[in-house]
Amino acid sequence: MNDLHTWLSEQHHGLRTFRIFQQKLETLGRDDPAQRGLCRLLSGLVDGYVEAFDEAPLPVEIADGAYHRLLTLVESIDFKGDANRRLADINRVAGSELWQ
Repeated sequence: MNDLHTWLSEQHHGLRTFRIFQQKLETLGRDDPAQRGLCRLLSGLVDGYVEAFDEAPLPVEIADGAYHRLLTLVESIDFKGDANRRLADINRVAGSELWQ
């Protein structure tokens, strides 16, 4: 997960970054089946955001906020944590929103 966080921290806040992030999650979930569920939850979270603003003006304040919330969320996930920690991460992602 540190690789994802590092990559994300170096990206622009635009929708393209979120789409590439989804591709990276797909690859991670395929390469590490134990992480597939969390990757799909994260991808779904990002998908809702991308779909809401695809082909529509994206205000800078919303883009910045969504990017920082995603960055903070990804930083907080421990892919190597025990079962309790992983469940807590899954629940936190499932209850998250990137904007609003």
